[in-house]
Amino acid sequence: MDIRWLQDFLTVAETGNFTRAAQLRNLSQAAFSRRIKALEFWLGAALIDRTSFPTRLTSDGELFRERAAEIVAQIAETRMSLAGTIVARRNQIRIALPHSLLTGRVPAWWSTWSKKTGFGVMWSVESGNVHEIVPALVTGNIDLLICYETLHAPIILPADRYDHILIGKEMLAPYASAASVAQKRTAFPGRKGAPVPLLMYAKNAIFAREVDAIIEKAPQKLIGRTVLETETAEVLEAMAAADHGVAWLPECVAKRAPRGVLERLDSGEWSTSLGIVAYRDKHTSSAAMERLWSLLSSGKA
Repeated sequence: MDIRWLQDFLTVAETGNFTRAAQLRNLSQAAFSRRIKALEFWLGAALIDRTSFPTRLTSDGELFRERAAEIVAQIAETRMSLAGTIVARRNQIRIALPHSLLTGRVPAWWSTWSKKTGFGVMWSVESGNVHEIVPALVTGNIDLLICYETLHAPIILPADRYDHILIGKEMLAPYASAASVAQKRTAFPGRKGAPVPLLMYAKNAIFAREVDAIIEKAPQKLIGRTVLETETAEVLEAMAAADHGVAWLPECVAKRAPRGVLERLDSGEWSTSLGIVAYRDKHTSSAAMERLWSLLSSGKA
């Protein structure tokens, strides 16, 4: 079945003349006749009464004429609707990133992003853990993935399909409330008889392995007891700020606390560097997304 057959049939039904219909469809009369016959063969019914002049439709033809007009109209309407969606998508950027980067970094990035990508871009931003946002990129539900790249939990995507660039770095470091440090309630990294209360990441969190590696390689033994486990750095930041223990936090999360509330507990020996990496599918990109990617690649984001 070919949609052009329906258009041919509606044209001859309207003009009542094969020659005129063929001219309007920019076909030779022979080619036009073959397409009408192909449609009749496909339907299993004669649509044109070829014994009369001027050309008339058979009873089946009259019935099918209404249906054919509806089909062609619906296809045209759907095509226009899809075309509008495609045009809209050209000015849309769909991003996913961890909640810590969404709240800790995007507000600072936003001024440059919105300025450089141009007026009228529709932004769609969602957050989630790495197990949620990476599949969103793979399934085509987002245009840009921004996440932390860690040594012990790398994100591996096929290089022939996905581009990736390093757009920033942060330190994952231990923090406690400044009040507890000043009053010497937190003697990090702890001592015998006075273990440090630890606010830790759940085992499935992306930073859990990093913290374990930091503790394993540290110059001193950590003497502590875990009092809380959770997946999110934001919860750990709030608990540390409320003087409930020590938490390893990315810089952008620690900086969200009011000035003077949190204090970093080391000078590098209990920390590790985190990469902030952007990923995109190189085969599917809107014009707006291309402008943003160029900005990210320039290192000026």
